[in-house]
Amino acid sequence: MMTSASLPRTATPSFQRRAAQDGTRPDTAQWHATPGYTTATTTPEDAHPKNTHDHATPDPSTQQVPHEEPLPDPAHDQTPQAPTTEISAHDRTTPERTIVLWLPDWPITAYLRTQAREVAESERVSPDDPLAIVRDGRVITCSAAARAEGVRRGQRRRDAQGACSRLRLLPADEGRDERAFHRVLTRLEELTPGVQPLRPGVAALRARGPARFYRSERAAAETLLRALADDGLVDARAGVADGLFTAEQAARTTPPHTPGRIHDPQTDTTNGPSTTEQATRTTPPHTPGRIHDPQTDTTNGPSTTEQATRTTPPHDAVRIVAPGEAAAFLAPLPVAALGDDELALFLSRLGVQTLGEFAALPAERIHDRLGPHGSRLRDLAAGADSRTVVPRVPPPELARELVLEPPLELADQVAFAVRRTADAFCDGLGGAGLVCTALRVTIESDLGSRSERIWQHPQSFDAASIVDRVRWQLQPSLETPSLSGGVTRILLEPDAVDDATGHQPALVGQGPDERTHHAMTRVQSALGHRGVLTPTIGGGRWLAERETLRPWGDAAGPARRRDLPWPGSLPPPLPAEVFHEARAAHIVGAHDVPVAIDERGLLTTPPAVIDGRRITHWAGPWPIVERTWDPARARRAHRFQIVDEEQAAWLAVLEDGRWWLEGRYS
Repeated sequence: MMTSASLPRTATPSFQRRAAQDGTRPDTAQWHATPGYTTATTTPEDAHPKNTHDHATPDPSTQQVPHEEPLPDPAHDQTPQAPTTEISAHDRTTPERTIVLWLPDWPITAYLRTQAREVAESERVSPDDPLAIVRDGRVITCSAAARAEGVRRGQRRRDAQGACSRLRLLPADEGRDERAFHRVLTRLEELTPGVQPLRPGVAALRARGPARFYRSERAAAETLLRALADDGLVDARAGVADGLFTAEQAARTTPPHTPGRIHDPQTDTTNGPSTTEQATRTTPPHTPGRIHDPQTDTTNGPSTTEQATRTTPPHDAVRIVAPGEAAAFLAPLPVAALGDDELALFLSRLGVQTLGEFAALPAERIHDRLGPHGSRLRDLAAGADSRTVVPRVPPPELARELVLEPPLELADQVAFAVRRTADAFCDGLGGAGLVCTALRVTIESDLGSRSERIWQHPQSFDAASIVDRVRWQLQPSLETPSLSGGVTRILLEPDAVDDATGHQPALVGQGPDERTHHAMTRVQSALGHRGVLTPTIGGGRWLAERETLRPWGDAAGPARRRDLPWPGSLPPPLPAEVFHEARAAHIVGAHDVPVAIDERGLLTTPPAVIDGRRITHWAGPWPIVERTWDPARARRAHRFQIVDEEQAAWLAVLEDGRWWLEGRYS
């Protein structure tokens, strides 16, 4: 009986069902978005690290405000299929055929695909290394090499490192995952319109249009997978079924097709729940060595050429659930596939382990006990997913490209040629109501060399500042070597944009900041990128290394972050004057006795005289110990604050038996 346990009711967003259609659908060019509903359990992939599956969720930014509908009377359900949620006659429609593309371990893939541009060279990793993304001390995803060493999703960081001593821990970054996935969406939209990003690494689209164009659902899915494989995403998988939820589960239950790798559904968490081996029996297996006859085998799509067959992804990379078989396919899957940990625990205590058992429970009892939230999850378990694909609105194309033929070798010639492209770049941003605050400039030469850099601006870029950045990037510097050969291609891409309303000029006159920036920019344009430098304070233990100089207008912070712990660093108040070159000093005790530090860190005698002047006050010593593991770079010193008889305050350092001054207090 379901009255033997209790489950707290949770707030659930309202939902909206699609109106019944007359069977005729618009052509591919007339696809339109119909909002579906979103349940409370449809969270991003990294929000539930314990779940084996993640529930597919439409992008909330593209949905309309839904409305609440009362649940219909279960007595009106006449659908002669596996247990489904009772739907009224007005809303009784078959879930639309949907293609879901799933990219396993996408946060890992996104890091590998963006590290060349966003990660320092010393921190880059190899795709063959065991990698794991960690958030809040737990592993949210890991690579295949890490899983082979025993690392699992949901493990604590310490347990994961204990299972694999070579594990490389990477930071979680949702923005990075979305930026990398945008390129995937753009590639898919080149083949078929109407792609909806469910979350980074999972995309969906209606199956009817692509199936008609490519002549079968399997051919459409394999075409999309082939395009992703050409882009380096060889492990992508596809599922085709009735509804978003079923299609995503079909994609997740496809076995990996890595050559020579044995798939174990009990240990391989990347393919969905561990009990999905029974679900694979509902799909005809791919027999090795079986000859495909395009004239007789209708499950593999239309007849294709031999060359296309060679480039087609493996047959088991696509799983198709026949129309009307969603309930039978979902039945053996565990209730954890719904993505609700509390509900899965509650149902397991009642003896309900699979989605089929959950869908077989009376609808009235589910609604009375779990409310609309439970009823909607029961709909998903029964294969009655009424959500529809909501295609995203493709963002405007803001990047601008300049191809130079013949190649140009002089920086002034390139700057003159790129001026019109810079104007078009700024006009495109202005038309979208945006301004660019971080610009990515990519320059390629006819000898195959490439220069790519992200320029940042304290306010926003205009055409003149973009031309200056291109010229500076062509000039050799200590940070970047000069580009060899003539310039053949320049690509301008906005790396960070902002609303243009916050960057409008003042109504009357300009403030001092605007005038200063304008003057510094003109001087910098004449002298070069590093012609005007701005001091900034970074992290470190020594005062001289904390002061860094960066070019005017660069918003990038210092290489050493101030917010990190720096044991041995000097607390405020800091000296007003810092000596970049150490000044030698002569400090002795009474009767010219040398001042030293013993093995216990104690003074052998108090300091009494500094450069012939009597010391009236002193404090210390404060030890600084650095890099004890590296004898070549190890340092051990002690700081002192000293006030002489002339009331001059000094920051003195005793290192290797020698005294030197690090700074002076005002």
